[in-house]
Amino acid sequence: MCGVRAALTAVQRATPLRLVTVSKSGGAVDAAVAEYAERISRYTAWEEVTVRPNPRGAAASDAAAQMAAEGERVVRSVALKDHLVLLCERGREVSSEDVAELLRLGSPRGGALVFALGGPYGHGAAVRARADDTIRLSACVLNHQLARLLLVEQLYRGWTILKGEPYHHQ
Repeated sequence: MCGVRAALTAVQRATPLRLVTVSKSGGAVDAAVAEYAERISRYTAWEEVTVRPNPRGAAASDAAAQMAAEGERVVRSVALKDHLVLLCERGREVSSEDVAELLRLGSPRGGALVFALGGPYGHGAAVRARADDTIRLSACVLNHQLARLLLVEQLYRGWTILKGEPYHHQ
């Protein structure tokens, strides 16, 4: 662990972070997310973008059309130079140290490191095609609010790992 931590503390630049979430705005965990977002902003720029689920024109009963419409809106919020990381139950499971490594590596193209939480039916084909990486934070399926909170906490924890700060006790 000491070798990993030493390698991770050599952060060259703070890549801006963006979270794109397909969900209705508001929720029970907003205050906790805001607290971690404020903590993250001590290390790097932070932005959260909310894409409303089931945009106009997508029939509520047609999951494929809904995913496609949501996916188009998610892709529009990601620049070509951004590094897009999808959160998905079928992604590779990551540890806190893996999240820190994502932060350390940033965006190879010089853009933001963008994390995307899909809608109720997951990510559409356009988002999957654009993704640079796909991860999961747990073997359990999490609802959007819990996944959002867990992600921002892990992003904060990742920064404390990179900086060698005592929040992550290992």
